[in-house]
Amino acid sequence: MTHHVAVIDIGKTNAKLVLVDRESLTEIVVITRPNTVLPGPPWPHFDVEGHWAFLLEGLRDFHAAHGIDAISITTHGACAALLNSRGDLAAPILDYEFAGPDESADDYNAIRPPFSETGSPRLAGGLNIGAQLFWQFQVDPDLKAKTDQIVTYPQFWGAKLTGNTAMDVTSLGCHTDLWNPHKGDFSLLVDKLGISDKLSPVRKPSEVLGPILPTIAEQTGLPPGTPVYCGIHDSNASLLPYVLSQTPPFSVVSTGTWVIAMSIGGNSVQLDPNLDTLINVTALGDPAPSARFMGGREHDLATGGTCPEPTPQDVRDVLTKGIMLMPAVVEDTGPFQGYPSGWEGPEPNVGTGTRVAAVAVYLALVTAECLSNIGHKDTIVVEGPFANNQLYLKMLAVAAASKVYGAAGSTGTSAGAAMLVRGKTDVLADETLSLINSDIGESLETYASHWRQTVQNRR
Repeated sequence: MTHHVAVIDIGKTNAKLVLVDRESLTEIVVITRPNTVLPGPPWPHFDVEGHWAFLLEGLRDFHAAHGIDAISITTHGACAALLNSRGDLAAPILDYEFAGPDESADDYNAIRPPFSETGSPRLAGGLNIGAQLFWQFQVDPDLKAKTDQIVTYPQFWGAKLTGNTAMDVTSLGCHTDLWNPHKGDFSLLVDKLGISDKLSPVRKPSEVLGPILPTIAEQTGLPPGTPVYCGIHDSNASLLPYVLSQTPPFSVVSTGTWVIAMSIGGNSVQLDPNLDTLINVTALGDPAPSARFMGGREHDLATGGTCPEPTPQDVRDVLTKGIMLMPAVVEDTGPFQGYPSGWEGPEPNVGTGTRVAAVAVYLALVTAECLSNIGHKDTIVVEGPFANNQLYLKMLAVAAASKVYGAAGSTGTSAGAAMLVRGKTDVLADETLSLINSDIGESLETYASHWRQTVQNRR
């Protein structure tokens, strides 16, 4: 019987290792380190060696203190690793926020498949993996020949643990341009890039990739047969517990550096790639209309990183004095791309509860817009850090005219990743979700209406 699952969770802001109880899906211990981007050469890239040392030490300590029975993996999307014939990196793993791929945008746009085929919007920098690869092969003409296999990011860590390579459908379905979610197969871009013979096999996130390598067992003290599961894109990890346990329609909002809204069984709508909508692919291989914006990054930029808890008076001041943050704080993502951000009404000082409250309602209103754009219907579950932000949840309930639940747990992705090990589950226990009721509904409704009108006037 598997009791404890170690979840490797590499987010865009932090790398985490989480020990999860398999049956209750509760987190026993969480450790983190910043996901610092190294400057290069040859391009800005992720500190995989630093992460690897952190993960090995964490696995050793977790096992010594609690025992580990299995390992699961979840990571941010828009990331691929190019491996040489020895299984080592043929090149550093590109940071998807680097603008380098934009240099070849015109040439890449001429070969990329349309949104109707891939459900993948054209995004800036390296947010489309296809654009990453196209640019990298141009910058380093020898790189394609040196690349023996291409793996998506969860499976990069799986390969280091097991020596086996793969790709998973949720990571391929994360606006890569490489996947056709309607057919459940690679898009035509793969042949145009000339990489069909370099792509690792596509496997289900819940498949066992293999046991840990003997060297990993020696370094961590883990039993030699410890299984490593294939792994999953982080937003889809947040979605998985509800896909397995809840009756549609519903939506899940996964929060972190990115806020990803995913609709299951909602209204049929025509997705608009210009509004940062896309088709994600669930762990079961099904298309899921989705929308996103860089909400966690916007929160940090707008608050200045200092976040005192707003008092009731702070909230009243925001709602009654017309203190409004306008989109888009990160202007190249989300449903308000290109809109001029700024403050309406008196701008509150950084480090005050008033500013924190204004940012919270702003983020909820942008989230509600994302949900509207993907045909959301019925209940909303919020996962991740924003699930603890009561004002955000209250405004979201009002703005989306829906019941909103905040999910327990400090990392919204860990339970889903652990559930790859757990497999079929019963309905989640009620205590893992808390229903948010608004005690200031009328004030929030008035504010939301004014905010939306002001956004349109500033366009």
